[in-house]
Amino acid sequence: MGSPLGDFIRTTRDSIQPQSLGLPDHGRRRSPGLRRSDLAARAGISVEYLTRIEQGRDRNPSVAVVNALADALSLNSSERDHLRYLTKITGGACPAHTRPAPPRREVRPSVLETLRLLEPGIAMVTNRLGDVLAHTSGYESVTRGTGLLDTDTPNLTRYVFTDPRARTFFTDWDAVADEQAFDLWLGPSVANSEWFTTELARVAGPDFTRRLNRHVVPRRGTLRLSHPSGYELRLLRETLELPSDAQQLIVLLPADDSTAQALDRLRRGSHGRLRVIS
Repeated sequence: MGSPLGDFIRTTRDSIQPQSLGLPDHGRRRSPGLRRSDLAARAGISVEYLTRIEQGRDRNPSVAVVNALADALSLNSSERDHLRYLTKITGGACPAHTRPAPPRREVRPSVLETLRLLEPGIAMVTNRLGDVLAHTSGYESVTRGTGLLDTDTPNLTRYVFTDPRARTFFTDWDAVADEQAFDLWLGPSVANSEWFTTELARVAGPDFTRRLNRHVVPRRGTLRLSHPSGYELRLLRETLELPSDAQQLIVLLPADDSTAQALDRLRRGSHGRLRVIS
């Protein structure tokens, strides 16, 4: 049985071409990427120890070993953060047979007031599980007709993986799906995210599970939307982390003039208001 840490190291190793690290090409091999022996040598650890980490038989590598592996894999800062996070949760104990309490859904009054000040802009409060907890009328105008907000407790992650309309709404659906799967690793608690991913896997299928276990740190570029009204929208994302609440305030801004003009037209037909979802 593997571990999140071992899966990430193995997946990253498989994605690296030896030549990119100045290593000789050993010719054809059964699996792609960097050899386990080459990574172990670069990190200054034994092949046997690296094998135990990748297979989940050693779940508590030291900080020095984790940093050495990060250097050996040439990880960027975001990937290093993810490696440290996976090391933390892999070494911890999580209840496997009890359903945890759901993450808090209450949004602090000061955060709601901030959201009101952003009207009629496009903004929402969410958590790492994808629950949409509150949103502006501008967010409703952008998502109207897509099905995203049709349920009493809308969830962006579930929508992306289970609603066919999401593949049309998100122009770069693959990138958005990778983002939503990755964010589940950063859920309000390990227990919460494990429960949610188990529930979602039953309806989302193998594509969701594959993305979840790839551990690819998303780049989060411009968000492109194909609105049901026919507008093509390009939006920049600004995210304010609310760590004490395990929530985020996300603001979407037009990336070009044509998007700004389209948003003005969409807002004219909107009669919505700030919505809080408890």
